[in-house]
Amino acid sequence: MAKKKDNERRQRRDIRRASFLSNLRANFLTGMIVVAPVFFTAYLMWWFVGLIDSFVLPLVPVKYQPERYLGIDIKGYGVIVFLLFTVFVGAMAKGFIGRAVLQWGERLVDRMPIVRSIYNALKQILETVLSQSDSSMDRTPCLVEYPRKGIWAVAFVTTNTKGEVLDKLPGDDFYSVFLPTTPNPTSGFLLFVPKSDVVMLDMDVEAAAKLIISGGLIGPPSKEQRAAAAALAEASGGK
Repeated sequence: MAKKKDNERRQRRDIRRASFLSNLRANFLTGMIVVAPVFFTAYLMWWFVGLIDSFVLPLVPVKYQPERYLGIDIKGYGVIVFLLFTVFVGAMAKGFIGRAVLQWGERLVDRMPIVRSIYNALKQILETVLSQSDSSMDRTPCLVEYPRKGIWAVAFVTTNTKGEVLDKLPGDDFYSVFLPTTPNPTSGFLLFVPKSDVVMLDMDVEAAAKLIISGGLIGPPSKEQRAAAAALAEASGGK
């Protein structure tokens, strides 16, 4: 009888220990989900600010650097100087003199074979990324069949295909589609897909990016789930 009670006590103790370890593991994983994105985001921001400072501060005269007056470096001072300089250059480029200087500089660059190619490519990319889009389809999440029929991938419609590429394609209705890779969405493939073969998604760009980066682990809710959540919220609000 005593041995049976000892066994029962041991089993209860083992159950409590297993429950404690299970809760500890669950709390650790939950904490990692909360802490890791914050930590890595802060680390990348700190690294990026330091990178800008390392490029900009050596170009700032010593008499304008805070270290001369405070005795310490101010993290982000180079970023502020860079932003102010960029705004100043942008304002100057809008004026008559600024446009003349810019045109003279571009003519000079056009005479340099290798530099010309790099400059024009970077300029065109930045103008495309930073300028306001003339199409409501810009960077709209979608589904395309890739790498073969029957297999679907998440992509982004960037614009309507135009120019020489459209002239060479068999038809007039094509989208220019960017297909990112997982888990690094900054690299990928440029595809020209018939509009009839593109399935538009209701999710926004951020939700699609999370889906791609997580490898499908983090996905937006379906239309039915959103409707059920909206109904539940409305019912809770009514109470």
